[in-house]
Amino acid sequence: MVEKTFTITSEAGLHARPATALVNAVNSFTADVNLEANGRTVNLKSIMGVMSLGISKGTQVKISASGSDEKAALEAVERAITTEGLGE
Repeated sequence: MVEKTFTITSEAGLHARPATALVNAVNSFTADVNLEANGRTVNLKSIMGVMSLGISKGTQVKISASGSDEKAALEAVERAITTEGLGE
């Protein structure tokens, strides 16, 4: 398993467009990818799960991936976060 923590820096937080970009970034991987924030963990392949967390600016999120392509999945998430200007 691999994991990395990010701080959401976007003024709008993790709203629909960037949440969709994150979900799309991991859907092609076989690894299980989870997002943890605000004391809850959801499957990052589920847009409804991600949106249910209500992630706002300043929230720390932990992304974890487990499976044969876990490293590539985590790299894809990191690229999506950077591309969308969501965090550091």
